[in-house]
Amino acid sequence: MLITDACLRGATRTAIRIDGERIAAVSPDLHPQRGEEVFDAAGAAVLPGLHDHHLHLLAYAAAIDSVCCGPPRVRDAGELADALVAHAAQAGEGWIRGVGYHESVAGDIDRAWLDRLVPGRPVRIQHRSGQLWIFNSAGLRRLGVAEAAHADDPFERRDGGPTGRLYGADGWLRARLGGAMPGLREASLRLARLGITGITDAGPDNALAEFRHFARERDRGHLLQDVLMMGSSALDPSWNRAGLTVGATKIHLRESALPDFDAMCTRIARSHEAGRPVAVHCVTLAELMFALGALQAAGLRSGDRLEHVSLASPEAVAMVRDAGVHVVTQPHFLYERGDAYLAALSPREIADLYRARSFVAAGVPLGAGSDAPYGDPDPWRALDAALRRTSRAGHVLGAGEALDPAAALRLFGSHPLRPGGACRPLAAGAVADLCVLDRAWDSVFEDPASVRVRLTMGGGRVLHAA
Repeated sequence: MLITDACLRGATRTAIRIDGERIAAVSPDLHPQRGEEVFDAAGAAVLPGLHDHHLHLLAYAAAIDSVCCGPPRVRDAGELADALVAHAAQAGEGWIRGVGYHESVAGDIDRAWLDRLVPGRPVRIQHRSGQLWIFNSAGLRRLGVAEAAHADDPFERRDGGPTGRLYGADGWLRARLGGAMPGLREASLRLARLGITGITDAGPDNALAEFRHFARERDRGHLLQDVLMMGSSALDPSWNRAGLTVGATKIHLRESALPDFDAMCTRIARSHEAGRPVAVHCVTLAELMFALGALQAAGLRSGDRLEHVSLASPEAVAMVRDAGVHVVTQPHFLYERGDAYLAALSPREIADLYRARSFVAAGVPLGAGSDAPYGDPDPWRALDAALRRTSRAGHVLGAGEALDPAAALRLFGSHPLRPGGACRPLAAGAVADLCVLDRAWDSVFEDPASVRVRLTMGGGRVLHAA
């Protein structure tokens, strides 16, 4: 393929020749060859293919066919009730699966609340954090959960019976649900339409079954993006194959149940010995301090990273800098959840929320991921939030943490193994991962949220063409 009248950042209009999986030449003097497909960029910006550095692909694929149960689509108990009842009225006896729930909709709903709406069909609703499921009684029966507690029963209980609330037990739930993993075709196509050519899957329980499923979906042509797969210690880098690579060991921290410190250090050390960095989930300041302490005690490895870092004091930013780790954040949560943050957090916490410029100024490599389906997968919305830091209602959260366009591009333009590093080049010899936008460079950053992608290429293959 020859892409004509293309505009690379900081360059005049040029042409890009793609041969196989690589860029063969970049020059304004290129002309179509016999049999060569031509795509006219019409002076539009051409970027490296975007990489989502933190996404939950299986959950995202499942969420596409699930009932939305939270903001902004569902805002109160009445709207949630309408959505569930309407879905239950449709033909079928299988699970009703809801996603995106937040307490702002109807409080701490439980089994009894769901039973009043949908008593007959099994219901399970996932909290937007991804760490909580809520079941009705029919759902508990489908899982074989008895009223009396059993040793292997992880459900929250009150007055001797299960409340229907299940925390941090996805592995247990998957084993009980059984069934096939969701197909990835529609999810992958949606990501390709956004210019995404690669993802880092952040599932903490990923193991051989997930690796094999991703490999099968790639072989079938249903998974278009290259995947760097985080997961459990069961993942083995010797399994690596074209387009599917084992990445960091994912460690999920929860402030209310932090692991033994020495055990945490041992886990980090063992991951490093196996040739894998670690990626530690840190949302609260306490989780961040615990993670940094353990990383310093266990020893650091190139590629170690911190996920989310939702709250970081100036002192914590300096500690992250000294540790030499990468940070992968979610600036779009400022837009999606900013108004709720303003209502729930103190002024000091708002100042510490999703810092960006502070990390970049300190020399910390800062990448970004959508956390989809727990966040919007659109990277252009995230870029807009990184530049403007405004909520849905237009409130600005931490204006001093806004990024400039160059730093914002690195959030998604950087290499999968080096999130926040330099943007991948579009030059002769480079892998042909790129996206052609619908506008010129000088207007990309006027309104990034409205950007549309006309062409996405990954490894020289057309993944999406508008």
